[in-house]
Amino acid sequence: MAVSTGQGDEEVMSTINITPFTDVLLVLLIIFIILAAVTKEPPLPLAHNKQKVLPSQILVIVDDKNNITIGSNVVTIQGAKDAFASLQNDTGHNFKTVIIKADPRASYGTILQVMDAAKSQDLTQFGLANKIEGSKL
Repeated sequence: MAVSTGQGDEEVMSTINITPFTDVLLVLLIIFIILAAVTKEPPLPLAHNKQKVLPSQILVIVDDKNNITIGSNVVTIQGAKDAFASLQNDTGHNFKTVIIKADPRASYGTILQVMDAAKSQDLTQFGLANKIEGSKL
């Protein structure tokens, strides 16, 4: 029901038509959603070590069945101390670093026992090896 003042063509509209405004907002919303889905995060910068990696001849590999390989010898947890002692004697006690490469399914206790065996032979610094890209290990 419209109110008429009787003056004919000059009627005052008392409502605001927001349909065009809503259309523009919906189009902008769609554009922003598409842009957000298309844009990618910028690549992270490469990290470069400031410190040189110390050379180490002692590499320990623990596989998923908790088999321990020290250097090139497969040993048991009881024989780990002797294996570290022989490697220390062969290298003249020059190295203090042991690199440990363990399978994610390996027992945490086994890794700790290997570290304890290494500490008993004056090997006090440990490094954890990660997967080399393209390798199976």
